[in-house]
Amino acid sequence: MAMQNFETLSRELERRGKTEEIKKIAQSRDGQRISGMLDPQAIEKAARGGDTESLKNMLGKILETPEGKRLADSVRKMMED
Repeated sequence: MAMQNFETLSRELERRGKTEEIKKIAQSRDGQRISGMLDPQAIEKAARGGDTESLKNMLGKILETPEGKRLADSVRKMMED
């Protein structure tokens, strides 16, 4: 289920022409810092297993950081355009 949601989100971003903007945000200083905070194996395991509670917890921890808040704000603004 979670992987389907990611795929749906990916298709929607592509449809709206936002994939390049997302890449720029991900490659930003904040994006790179957050990338270093993540455990890719834990994310993949939770996503493949449909463990949305773990994914929410991981995201919540990131969004509590100043970098996470700025990144979320950047994504929110991008999606409003």
